[in-house]
Amino acid sequence: MKITVEFGRRIREMRQKLGISQEELSFRSELHRTYISSIERGLRNVSLENIEKLAKALECEIVDFFKK
Repeated sequence: MKITVEFGRRIREMRQKLGISQEELSFRSELHRTYISSIERGLRNVSLENIEKLAKALECEIVDFFKK
């Protein structure tokens, strides 16, 4: 499976665990809602800067995105 798909699934899982919408995640991370959607669908190769924004928004460490 492509890493972008795996990463997107992990973002969705963590977002849902917090009980927040894509819109709320976009607000917290300062990333556009459609960008969040495309990440979760595995369509984006996310930059390190945006990974850091997502980690802060999801209240986790970057390494948590890559744990199985």
